Amino acid sequence: MPFHGWTDAVLDFYEGLEVDNSRAYWQSHKKVYDEEVRGPMEALLAELCDEFGDAKMFRPHRDIRFSADKTPYKTHVGATLANHGYVQVSAGGLAVASGTYVFATDQLARYRRAVALDLTGEALAKIVDDARAAGLTITAAGTLTTAPRGYPKDHPRIELLRMKGLVTWKDWPVEPWLATAEAKDKVVEVLRASVALVSWLDFHVGPSELEHSSRR
Repeated sequence: MPFHGWTDAVLDFYEGLEVDNSRAYWQSHKKVYDEEVRGPMEALLAELCDEFGDAKMFRPHRDIRFSADKTPYKTHVGATLANHGYVQVSAGGLAVASGTYVFATDQLARYRRAVALDLTGEALAKIVDDARAAGLTITAAGTLTTAPRGYPKDHPRIELLRMKGLVTWKDWPVEPWLATAEAKDKVVEVLRASVALVSWLDFHVGPSELEHSSRR
């Protein structure tokens, strides 16, 4: 099925879920989720995967084991793409991101070393400037309030050194184009504008060796 966007049914579904986040609501609206939420997302991901890698949708259920918030369902649908991409739709609209939201310990060490070196760090600073010029926000899971240990507080790239991850991000409020194939164009625009940042991360940071070891 070709991707044609998300109709107002998606917005109504998530607005209702925000008010009544219960199993009863979910069960009575499951057909809407399957056809109007999950279906279009799967169609979009199928069209993106050739360029941006294999995709995976997140489960709609929240992990409440260690959370004070015990509401059982997420109020958005999200999916990742293998080449660091992320797509999300909610009652608030569409959001797209790319990069690594939070670095593992070994990734963070490699990232900071590369940022601190002039050649690789200046290259990243230019990539970040270009991404911002393209209308993207640069963010992360967290940011230190001061310089990381071992790095000077007056380092020329202190902003980047303080970040615990590195992603591009852009979101849009609900607009008529969300219910059309134009929504895919918005996603592709962000992912393509993020290619340089993703390539820098792949080359200088790479996957976490700690996570790989823990899966053995």
